[in-house]
Amino acid sequence: MTSPPSKNIWIRRQQCPCGDWKCYVTYEGDSEETSSITSQLVKNDSAGSEAMVSPYVGMVFKSDDDAFEYYGNFARKNGFSIRKERSRLSPQLGIYKRDFVCYRSGFAPVKKKPTGEHHRDRKSVRCGCDAKMYLSKEVVDGVSQWFVVQFSNVHNHELLEDDQVRLLPAYRKIHEADQERILLLSKAGFPIHRIVKVLELEKGIQGGQLPFLERDVRNFVQNRKKVVQENDALLTEKRENDTLELLEACKGTKEADEDFVYDFTVDENDKVEHIAWSYGDSVHAYTMFGDAVYFDTSYQSITYGVLFGAWLGIDNHGRTIFFGCVLLQDETPRSFSWALQTFVRFMRGRCPQTILTDLDPGLRDAIRSELPGTKHVVSIWNILPKVSSWFSVSLGSRCAEFKSEFDVLYRVESTEDFELQWNQMISMFGLTTDKHIALLYSFRASWALSYMKGYFLACMATTTYSKSVDAFLKGVFSAQTCLRSFFEQVGISANFQNQARQEMQYMHIKTCIPIEEHVRSILTPFAFNALQHELVLTMQYAVSEMSNGSYLVRHFKEIDGERLVIWIPEEEQIHCSCKEFESSGLLCRHSLRVFVVKNYFQLPDKYYLNRWRKESSLDFYDDHITRTSDDEWFQDYHCLNETLFTESSITKERADYVRRELTTQLTRILNEVRNMPECEGVAMDLTFSPTG
Repeated sequence: MTSPPSKNIWIRRQQCPCGDWKCYVTYEGDSEETSSITSQLVKNDSAGSEAMVSPYVGMVFKSDDDAFEYYGNFARKNGFSIRKERSRLSPQLGIYKRDFVCYRSGFAPVKKKPTGEHHRDRKSVRCGCDAKMYLSKEVVDGVSQWFVVQFSNVHNHELLEDDQVRLLPAYRKIHEADQERILLLSKAGFPIHRIVKVLELEKGIQGGQLPFLERDVRNFVQNRKKVVQENDALLTEKRENDTLELLEACKGTKEADEDFVYDFTVDENDKVEHIAWSYGDSVHAYTMFGDAVYFDTSYQSITYGVLFGAWLGIDNHGRTIFFGCVLLQDETPRSFSWALQTFVRFMRGRCPQTILTDLDPGLRDAIRSELPGTKHVVSIWNILPKVSSWFSVSLGSRCAEFKSEFDVLYRVESTEDFELQWNQMISMFGLTTDKHIALLYSFRASWALSYMKGYFLACMATTTYSKSVDAFLKGVFSAQTCLRSFFEQVGISANFQNQARQEMQYMHIKTCIPIEEHVRSILTPFAFNALQHELVLTMQYAVSEMSNGSYLVRHFKEIDGERLVIWIPEEEQIHCSCKEFESSGLLCRHSLRVFVVKNYFQLPDKYYLNRWRKESSLDFYDDHITRTSDDEWFQDYHCLNETLFTESSITKERADYVRRELTTQLTRILNEVRNMPECEGVAMDLTFSPTG
């Protein structure tokens, strides 16, 4: 009995969210690296073929297998294939004669048809071709060698072009790696045509360019049916055992770390169904950065038949942080609902303001049910990769034009204009009844900017963040042999993401506006750079005050539509129609322009969100200082943070000074804390180890 594959294989979900099981999704750019490698191999193969010498009488090979391989490569380059015709055997030399011939050599034997039975007449490809290479073995100085004794490359039939010769049976081989993949996909329930498409996607090649045909895959699966059944039984047992091991790993981690949290469900057969877990640092990070969460559900394990979901966020330095993850047995709204309930429970009952997900109707329904107060967003970078897969066939050469129109529509300002231009677009491209267009329209409130304006996204709906998430997932999905090793890898990746400290960055001033200096003293480099970019652009905008005290802000070249900025002086509140602050937590160029006009030297404190401040990272990552109920020394600590770290961001000399001063001042504060009276009979044990 063949043992089941041991490698835990993860792939991106191929099932299209439109609901049609025959419809699959290919993702642009997923196979760039594979495609590059494949292209290089083809290039190398071509180079080798061009340099190949035609066989000749007297040519020597070390073995008959080497000779057959060489002749086969020559045949493929010249548009035909070969087969082994005859061999001769002697007691002294063993096999000493080999005849290799063109695949169309000889004639097919005439078969008698039994009376009363219907047989399909299939024309034979054999036509008596005389192309051949005969070999003879000789022993020279005790070493066996094979010599070409006859060779002919004269054919009595048409030779095939490159795109045809690869379809000959001799070259349609399914290699072992592909065999394993096909069996795994077949056991996972993939139909044959989808197995072929998955292989094409993974290899980064166009449709129909595999070295074998769809019927070869079908024949292979049918011929291996018994093996498939045996492997399936072993794989089912492996899945159950490995799932129990994963559960034991969760229990063991909980015993070692009481802050670790996990939960699971069992099915009607008392088998483990879903498992979710998170870490103490992740829960702690969520208290500061859990306002916006990305729930990635794009990968599933073929080996274990489970969907991997990861809750991720973004910290004040713009880095991806890990909040928790889940393994689900299926993709139903019920399973997604359990996952969301569990996540909120892990995070102590606090729901995010916004949740970003992939385009998934079942997940959308679960969010509506479990997180009714949370805004649901489908980032445009989760939609655009699917567009070519959806419309390249139906639109053909117009697909690029459609993408351009879709991008314009995505950025439309008002919902009224969106609805009007949407109808015009689908009419222009003849997509009125298209199922994917209907799917996109049903999700419009989650991806179109005109509907999402004001949703808090914390700078997560960007290409930069998307690449950061992909890098995190690649670290998680490195090759593992079982679920337990996967669990360990998740822990390693999560710990690396959540505990990484930000390198010191010097934030250079670009304008003479006093606001910029003040911003630099408060925000992290990531947030400062974003706000600085907006501040630099304020120079290009003109301000017109209206009779009601509001302002119209326009670009001097009118490349940006005018924005309405409402200023409420008694409350120091500002509101811009672009709603950038509501989206990112950082003021826009239009609001900043009004502040400059109003002669503000620093922004009101309310416009520095805690999630973007420098001290928020110190609170989260500094594990040398423990809070007490006394606020006096803690306030001193915060003042010290703000003053010293502002100084350290300006020059290296100041950074060196700050490092020395920080050690001195923190030591003083900790000594004061140690001398405080015991609280409820419990003395505080605080230590501080300065680092150079």
